[in-house]
Amino acid sequence: MTQHKSPLAASPLSTVPEETPGHGLLAGKKVVVTAAAGTGIGFSAARRAALEGADVLVSDFHERRMNEARDSLAAEFPEQRFEAITCNVQSTSDVDALISGAAEKLGRIDVLVNNAGFGGEGELVDMTDEDWDRVLDITLNGTFRATRAALRYFRDVPHNGVIVNNASVLGWRAQRGQAHYAAAKAGVMALTRCSAIEGADFGVRINAIAPSIARHAFLEKSASAELLDELAAKEAFGRAADVWEVAATIAMLASDYTTYLTGEVVSISSQRA
Repeated sequence: MTQHKSPLAASPLSTVPEETPGHGLLAGKKVVVTAAAGTGIGFSAARRAALEGADVLVSDFHERRMNEARDSLAAEFPEQRFEAITCNVQSTSDVDALISGAAEKLGRIDVLVNNAGFGGEGELVDMTDEDWDRVLDITLNGTFRATRAALRYFRDVPHNGVIVNNASVLGWRAQRGQAHYAAAKAGVMALTRCSAIEGADFGVRINAIAPSIARHAFLEKSASAELLDELAAKEAFGRAADVWEVAATIAMLASDYTTYLTGEVVSISSQRA
């Protein structure tokens, strides 16, 4: 008689695996990552790009943490090049300067990872215009500004490029207190699809990731541990993603393993309703 595990039993996948080693997926590439300081997906994406062989420029609004991130990467990967440019994605001039400055510092740009975003919890009935506008401006408009600047760059150079946007499963799912963030991330998904059609004219592939929950120190500051535990428990593996698992998917989308993939949103989750 076949024995089946209880649905309440822990999944064999409930333990975060050891980080997958690099395989040279981005060897020789020049990668720019926004909001790359700190402990979250941005820094992990920058580190993964380095692990896959890329030279990396990190950008962030917080200059000290950004420089610490650059120095940390340089110490871990001494054979590669790392640069940093401070950027507030709410400023068109900052974003334009980021792209032009990155091309100058690195010699070229092959990949842009649009990671900058801002969230928080708030009931819609109590939300102010300022609350709504800040989340939408950083998360959606910031991605638009960087995508526009990157497309203008790729339009005028002889090589192809890749843009990977950081969306969220909240672009699909309903969650209380997340109307502003969910709307912004749904906008990032739509922006990804539409810009991909235009980006093809300039040899640019544009895709997005949609993580469910990836726990890190910054997220722990913006949401209660109880809520994060509850959300993680609902996932198929009964746990949150580790940031390296998200970053590995970003690296895949940035690599030549996905040359026929554009305008797609790749969910990093169990796709629960």
